Amino acid sequence: MKIGFIGVGIMGAPMAVHLLEGGHEVVVYDVGTIRQEVLDKGAKKVGSSKEAAAFGDVIIVMVPDTPHVAAVLFGENGVAEANLKGKIVVDMSSIAPVETKEFAKKINALGAQYLDAPVSGGEVGAKAASLTIMVGGEQATFDKIKPLFDLMGKNITLVGGNGDGQTCKVANQIIVALTIEAVGEALLFASKAGADPAKVRQALMGGFASSKILEIHGDRMVKRTFDPGFRIELHQKDLNLALSSARKLGVSLPNTATAQELFNACAANGGSAWDHSAMVKALEMLANHTVA
Repeated sequence: MKIGFIGVGIMGAPMAVHLLEGGHEVVVYDVGTIRQEVLDKGAKKVGSSKEAAAFGDVIIVMVPDTPHVAAVLFGENGVAEANLKGKIVVDMSSIAPVETKEFAKKINALGAQYLDAPVSGGEVGAKAASLTIMVGGEQATFDKIKPLFDLMGKNITLVGGNGDGQTCKVANQIIVALTIEAVGEALLFASKAGADPAKVRQALMGGFASSKILEIHGDRMVKRTFDPGFRIELHQKDLNLALSSARKLGVSLPNTATAQELFNACAANGGSAWDHSAMVKALEMLANHTVA
């Protein structure tokens, strides 16, 4: 396939590389510097989202937030200024479900199909092509793009219609944030009580409390390795989506709000760019004790 890939940063760069290695023609556009590894694999650089869309039968977008997607699609020299008839736009960013439905309607009106396909797995998953991909859109469109998803991820699910992929991603981020908080509390409690948190984590890995968060982020908490990973500021953005959507739905998410406040405390102490496992630092400040 001919692919226009817009947004080749921490996540997008390795995803584009996998598509190139799969034999597809890829042009790339980014407002920042494009990593040399992407160009070395054969990607060609273009000067705008419009140019990327004009080239690609498939246009993939991987940018940080809802306003960025809006700018890519509908801003000056955006995707919508190209002839989109018969093309497929795939937004793999993590953005607001309500706005996603509106974006899909506008793209459909221009003669193209639309999939929202946010991912989970972070930089590690992007590099390993093991991302979980949660898709919203039509079955026929999903079937056409599935071979591309297979090059970038492992657990790929068509959740429902447009917007449902983004709703699923918000739900994912709620679970991840609350589990990080639980692991942080547990290891802080064990450490304050005088137990070795590394050995407590090891023991818990064999029981019902075992999880990927305990395995990976519990290890980060013990070893104090908080380089991202997945930045706290990005998880704050995702929980903002959760909380604002919940208000519109009339749903209370009390523990999600608590997790967001802990992220806010980290950000207030210079931690916006820390890995989200560093939420434990906010708990440590409250306890005046460090997991160690």
